Amino acid sequence: MNKGLPKWADIILIPLLSLTLAFLVSGLIVMFIGENPIEAVKVMLVGEFGDSGAFGRFGIGYTLYYTTSFIFTGLAVAVAFHARMFNIGGEGQAGMGGVGVATVLLSVAWPHWTIAIVAASLGAMAFGAAWAAIPAYLQAKRGSHIVITTIMFNWIGSALIVYLLVGPMQAPGMVPETVGFSAGSSIPTLHEIFPAFDKHAPANVSLFLALFAAVGVWVLIWKTRLGYEIRAFGHSEKAAIYAGIKPVKIIMVAMLVSGALAGMMAVNTVQGEAERLILDTVQGAGFVGIAVALMGRSHPVGVVLAAFLFGVLYQGGSELQYIGIPREMVVVIQALVIMFVGSLENMVRIPVERAFVLFNKGAA
Repeated sequence: MNKGLPKWADIILIPLLSLTLAFLVSGLIVMFIGENPIEAVKVMLVGEFGDSGAFGRFGIGYTLYYTTSFIFTGLAVAVAFHARMFNIGGEGQAGMGGVGVATVLLSVAWPHWTIAIVAASLGAMAFGAAWAAIPAYLQAKRGSHIVITTIMFNWIGSALIVYLLVGPMQAPGMVPETVGFSAGSSIPTLHEIFPAFDKHAPANVSLFLALFAAVGVWVLIWKTRLGYEIRAFGHSEKAAIYAGIKPVKIIMVAMLVSGALAGMMAVNTVQGEAERLILDTVQGAGFVGIAVALMGRSHPVGVVLAAFLFGVLYQGGSELQYIGIPREMVVVIQALVIMFVGSLENMVRIPVERAFVLFNKGAA
């Protein structure tokens, strides 16, 4: 697909051009509804960074909070992409990761957050992976399409969480939530580590877990034999089978890792922000992960950068309603990014490839 293209152009230039087109079309839509797109950008930037420095308001803290969630779900989608599977079950897997976090943290009065966050992470990964294991098995053994089964399991997971929060796990009273976690389970916010952050912002130490997970995915995919097998299977299933790679193993392992990464998002939202299990802790981050993985070219560095961009959109976009632009405009921008970076990528790629071919001929 990258005829005559240097690697930097394939990884950086084409996504940037696609993103630029998405923002230009978004600007046209803003103009169409009678608003000024330049003013909209200013409002988003002020909402993001504030008018008194990058840490002068809580905007950046919220951005990093959203970024943390999007890194986990973006990495989850990216790992599955490398095995040529479209895991769109991040919503359900992250939701079940929250059940894992709550189960672990409510079972013991943890003495310190450093122990609690390790236990919660293991619970989140176990429940997220378990929720991904069933669609993976159906794909590997029965040929059921992973897109269909993961969509179904999103809704099943949502219904199961509602049942738990109005039944076995509900705190006394009428509110659908668990009791609060013990004081030793509370993980530090970024403000507690770096006082320059606003104390009301929910960004917390799980951001460092997300960055660590990105490094781990890079090592797994590009530095291990298993990662080579995953990529080989994703490039050509027939060639991989001929080389002795077992499809069932790759499908199961890739989806288990993917589900575990999605489940890890709950450390940020359930343990870090809500400090109890409540309804709708995922809030669409599983689907945003698809756009993040597409824009990040399924590479951990790209995923981290794309996650930050979508964090900016989420936080800055919340300010648009104050100038008459619906907050749903952020959803429109996300859709346009997915469309240009995904389905319409060749609209950018083909002209760029031709330009590089002509340049190389002229240089020769």
